Amino acid sequence: MIVRTAALAALMALASCAPPRYTTEVKMIAGPPVNRVVSLVPSMTEDLFAVGAGDKVVGVSTFTDYPPQAKRLPVVATFASIATERIVALHPDLAIGIDAQDRLAGDLRRAHVQVLLLRDDGYDDIFRNLIQIGAATGHTGDALALIKHLRARTQELVRSVKPRARKPAVFVVLGNVPVYTVGHGSYIEHLIELAGGRNAAGDVRAPYARYSAEALVARQPDLLIVDPDIHLNEALSRPPWNALRAVKQHRVYTLPNAAILERPGPRYNQGLAWLIATIERAALSNHR
Repeated sequence: MIVRTAALAALMALASCAPPRYTTEVKMIAGPPVNRVVSLVPSMTEDLFAVGAGDKVVGVSTFTDYPPQAKRLPVVATFASIATERIVALHPDLAIGIDAQDRLAGDLRRAHVQVLLLRDDGYDDIFRNLIQIGAATGHTGDALALIKHLRARTQELVRSVKPRARKPAVFVVLGNVPVYTVGHGSYIEHLIELAGGRNAAGDVRAPYARYSAEALVARQPDLLIVDPDIHLNEALSRPPWNALRAVKQHRVYTLPNAAILERPGPRYNQGLAWLIATIERAALSNHR
């Protein structure tokens, strides 16, 4: 794909003030800014609205729930399937999804719909995607301003983290049967670290993966963060959960809204703030 000049310039400017982990890899569409966009995942919908391109979104995917006005748009995709005819009928200039949706991209391209697939595993991907979506829709300046605001808020939150001799081990429960969690390199792991904790499943060399019950018991995390859709409380009296000190000492915390932590996008600071408060709460309970 041809790199849009504005996107590359913006990424270079962003990289000059970014943490060392940041890279400037970019893939963009050619031509002028698009006017009609279909979003294939909720996180990209949030990005589009956040950079000021919400009026260009003509179709969304299942589980799209933010911002509220996005819920009124036609649903034309799930994570693993698309309604090609419905998408084509919307006459989009572009469909935006994530790289795991490559098969769907092929179906859309055969239907002559231009597709942009972006990575969303890492923390840096949040900012890179905002830049690329901003450039694609003619909102590069808005994307840069948003990123500046997001990073300033992140720095403010990180400064509030209380120093500890030992960082508590946090295990994020995304699935119960089987146990599913976040591993090394995930953006959630980075948020845990920013919040003053460490990922109890950091030994897993994949952003998201199954985790064995035996390994979980051996790790004995200091606290559990639980997806609200799992209803883990019903299983806490059974193995492997009942063998965890975090369960016995009531350090199990359910996310108030899964999207603020599990959806990589412009609301990540809400997830970070909640993590900071929750880790502090767990630390206080551990010293009673």
